Amino acid sequence: MQDASPITIRSLTGSDARRHLDDVAALRIAVFRDWPYLYAGDLGYERDYLAAYAQSQRSVFVLAFDAERVVGASTGLPLADDAPAFRAPFAAHGPDPSQVFYFGESVLLPAYRGQGIGHAFFDHREAHARRLGGFGWTAFAAVERDPRDPRRPEDHQGPERLWKGRGYTRRPELVVHLDWPETGTGECAHALSFWLRALEQPA
Repeated sequence: MQDASPITIRSLTGSDARRHLDDVAALRIAVFRDWPYLYAGDLGYERDYLAAYAQSQRSVFVLAFDAERVVGASTGLPLADDAPAFRAPFAAHGPDPSQVFYFGESVLLPAYRGQGIGHAFFDHREAHARRLGGFGWTAFAAVERDPRDPRRPEDHQGPERLWKGRGYTRRPELVVHLDWPETGTGECAHALSFWLRALEQPA
């Protein structure tokens, strides 16, 4: 049963963030195993992936805590600090990658969904990008799936309504192609489209 204690949301950087890398890696493996990612995760790969965020001096980890347990996580860093594959679509089509703050993921255990934590993740990352300054856009990438895929759960409700409600727009010309192992299938190629929002500056 979920603990009745209130959920605490914290934005962490530097060494404060690095000490939670294994927590975030475990969450990514657990949450992304489900539709639509179907990711058969590996802790070693996850540590390497998250190291890029930990090494960026301008990255942020936004964590949701139930007492001292990490139950949700989201990340962000300047797109210029991310891997070349993520920058390439922007270099080809715009906006300028140096103007984009990229949101890596939001993962939250099922028992904690529907409590506004997803909105809080966006609030904290957008605020971090504003504090850094110099960014005109925030963006994230989401995997594309055929809605007729027989593996799609009948009761699945995606987060697109949340994204659109926060002002994000899917940009179909901005696509990154990534490989990852799927549960029961093995290594597969996947297309992820970017969603963008103009970042309002503080008054």
